[in-house]
Amino acid sequence: MKAAKTSRTAQYMAFFRALETRRRTNKPLFSDPYAIHFLDSKLRLAVRLSKYPIASKYISKIIQKKIPGAFSSGVARTKYIDQQLDAAIADGVKQVIILGAGFDTRAIRLDFLKSVPVIEVDHPNTSDYKMETYNNRIGWMPENVRFLQIDFNKQNLDQLAVKHNLDFSKQTAILWEGVTNYLTDEAVKNTFLFISKFASGSYVIFTYVHRKILHNPEAFLGGKKLLQDLIKLEEKWTFGFTPEELPEYLNQFDISLKEDLGAAEYREKFLPERAEKGYEFYRTAVGIKK
Repeated sequence: MKAAKTSRTAQYMAFFRALETRRRTNKPLFSDPYAIHFLDSKLRLAVRLSKYPIASKYISKIIQKKIPGAFSSGVARTKYIDQQLDAAIADGVKQVIILGAGFDTRAIRLDFLKSVPVIEVDHPNTSDYKMETYNNRIGWMPENVRFLQIDFNKQNLDQLAVKHNLDFSKQTAILWEGVTNYLTDEAVKNTFLFISKFASGSYVIFTYVHRKILHNPEAFLGGKKLLQDLIKLEEKWTFGFTPEELPEYLNQFDISLKEDLGAAEYREKFLPERAEKGYEFYRTAVGIKK
């Protein structure tokens, strides 16, 4: 990500949530009335036009052509993570930390989080833009959210924790969505070391890409073009797991794997009537601290 801009992929995820919220055919998976406010003028216009069936069909067709499977995968993943977060709160979690929060609006759109402390950690560019959007477009700041900023080139999570007195004794849910694929092996390991310091019973809900996409993108529908487009956006993918190695990898941090689903699986779970092909390399895992 360039130092002077926010993540383009964060905008696309907000775009998908905004489109899903305004869906007229079939029942939307969720409601996110705030997502549209984080979009640039062209994407906001597209969302507003989507209320017309012809425009909605055209927009969906263009997205599927450019990024096969990304839309259905993105909204199904959003719903899946919402449910996993709800289960974590029901299981005794007392605080939520969102690493690389982007334009995530769960703190204000999910009723079960409105009385739970939420800590959002992100790059200063994205964090500043998000706070400006809350103030200038939405009109208010969420009272349950703390916005913490970190430049990983100059600071690590342990330093951030000391500076802001993070409470590791609380049962915590750490949400880490859409981030691991941009990091190095060392950065991923260090983040799991940080996560492992939280109390027993804490949750980590994170996404990753199948390692094969990095070395053999042609094995996945739309994979080669997607990686080329990401390089143009200066958001190159650099890290992945294989599902087979994940349980043992997490075990070294005293984290047990609860569930690990691929895009095809959570699409089938939530969108069986709106199936698309593509994005099968994207996965979401849930771990629990022992």
